[in-house]
Amino acid sequence: DSLDPEKLLQCPYDKNHQIRACRFPYHLIKCRKNHPDVANKLATCPFNARHQVPRAEISHHISSCDDKSCIEQDVVNQTRNLGQETLAESTWKCPPCDEDWDKDLWEQTSTPFVWGTANYCGNNSPASNIVMERKSNLASGMRVPKSLPYVLPWKNSNSQIPFSLCFCLS
Repeated sequence: DSLDPEKLLQCPYDKNHQIRACRFPYHLIKCRKNHPDVANKLATCPFNARHQVPRAEISHHISSCDDKSCIEQDVVNQTRNLGQETLAESTWKCPPCDEDWDKDLWEQTSTPFVWGTANYCGNNSPASNIVMERKSNLASGMRVPKSLPYVLPWKNSNSQIPFSLCFCLS
């Protein structure tokens, strides 16, 4: 049986090697490297890489290879499927779009959120002049920092940690 993984196959590079069918592809790679002089005299079948035949006989082997029929059948099936796929045209159509982003922008009632400030507008219609005031939402006596990154005095490498921040465990 050609599909039996335990079937012994003869190595084309060394006639003394009998290899199980399931290990044969791996053996071919290793043995080809070990026998470069024999590898130069053999050609690989385009239908089955396990078929190593003398270069002079490759054209005869290609015309009579058993695996050729499997490949040809696959090619025939693919061309049939390709022909069927091209005949079937898609009936999908893009649904109509009801969105108008420009209109939505003018109808927007809320202003964008910015942390620490509030924007107040008298009228959001495009015809009116929009006057925006800036008001801080922070508690009195606090302000938004004017620069980044924030530098804290006790994070400075040259200064000591203030005594009020030290905690003692007893």
